[in-house]
Amino acid sequence: MSYRRTMIKVCGMTRREDIEFAVELGVDALGFILAESPRKVELETVKMLVSDLPPFIDRIAVLVNPESEKIDRIIESGLFNYIQLHGSEDPEMIKKLPLKTIKAISVAGKEDLKKIDIYKEAADYLLFDTKIGRQTGGTGESFDWSLLRESRYKKKYILAGGLGADNIELALKCLNPAAVDINSQVESSPGKKDQQLLKETLEIIKEFTK
Repeated sequence: MSYRRTMIKVCGMTRREDIEFAVELGVDALGFILAESPRKVELETVKMLVSDLPPFIDRIAVLVNPESEKIDRIIESGLFNYIQLHGSEDPEMIKKLPLKTIKAISVAGKEDLKKIDIYKEAADYLLFDTKIGRQTGGTGESFDWSLLRESRYKKKYILAGGLGADNIELALKCLNPAAVDINSQVESSPGKKDQQLLKETLEIIKEFTK
């Protein structure tokens, strides 16, 4: 039994009703994908989606190799307090960002974890997701968690990649991450959350880590 609460982020938000439900369930963070994706939203849409959110809910902009102009617009919007990066971004650029940062490392095999050394001092947190071919996130699949356990990475990190009611307890037992990122496994279709699946998944997390 773990006595450290696992933080919960729900990503790929596109609908106000899903956000309100997730907040009601007690999530800690909401992710908005501003890169090419079936779950992509525009800044103006995010502004509408996050209006009147209660305090202490983190809002995370998810990007892939963004141009500097896009980063500037995101920062100037005041809508986010985190930027999450899923590409091959320059570590020095990440260090200079004025918002808190999450660097995603997409994992297909042991070689991918060499990127830990590249980014561990650049970002506030690392996030480990699944890589399948050229797809680095939103795959709906989990990677081999033993690779991460064997890496002996000790800092607090975020676990993503095909997490849902069927496997979230096992993930917590295997890795005990500081936070989990929930997305495709709690959807009825891309960008549309299934409230029952989301509720079941969060109940398992909270029961395991209470």
